[in-house]
Amino acid sequence: GVFLYNHLQQKVRNAEALAQKYKQQQEALSAQLQVVYEHRSRLERSLQKERGEHKKTKEDFLVYKLEAQEALNKEKQDSMNRYGALSSQHKILKNQHDDVKKQLLDLQLQHNSLKLEHRKSLETHGQKLAQLQQERDSEVTSLQDTVFKLREESKLLRKAHQEVHSQLLSAQAQMEEFRQLKEALQKMPGLR
Repeated sequence: GVFLYNHLQQKVRNAEALAQKYKQQQEALSAQLQVVYEHRSRLERSLQKERGEHKKTKEDFLVYKLEAQEALNKEKQDSMNRYGALSSQHKILKNQHDDVKKQLLDLQLQHNSLKLEHRKSLETHGQKLAQLQQERDSEVTSLQDTVFKLREESKLLRKAHQEVHSQLLSAQAQMEEFRQLKEALQKMPGLR
C-alpha cells in the first residue's frame, strides 16, 4: 500500500510538474498569442491606414488625371487654334509673296524696257547735240564774219562825210541787234 501510495504520489507529482510545465507553456503561448494579436492589431490598423491613404492617393490621382486630361485637351485645342491661325497667315503671306514676286518680274521687265528706251534716247540726244553744236559753230562763224565786216564798214563810215552819220547810227544799231542775237543764241539751252 505504501509502495502504491508512494508510486501514486510520484505520479501525482509528475503530473503536477507536467501540468505546471504545460501551464507555463500555455502562459508563454498566451503571451506569444497576445503579442501576435497586438501585432496583428497593429498590422490591421496599419493596413487600414494604408488603405485609407491608398484610397486618398487614388482619388487624388483620379483628380490629377482628370485635370491633366482637361489641361491636355485645352492645350491641344489651343494648339489647333494656333495652327489654324498660323496656317491662314501662311496662306496670306504666300499669296502676298506670289504677288510681290509677280510685281518684281513686271518691274524687271519694265526696267529692261526703260533701260533700252533710255539707251536709244541717249543715242538720239547725242546725235542731236552733235548736230546742234555743228549748227552753232557754223552760225558763230557766220556771225563773226558779219561782225568783222560790220567793223570794217564802221571804220569806213567814221571816215565818211558827216552826211552819212545817220547811216553810221543805223549800222551801229544793226551791230547791237547782232550782239543781242548772238547772246540769245548762246543762251539757248539746245546750243549750250
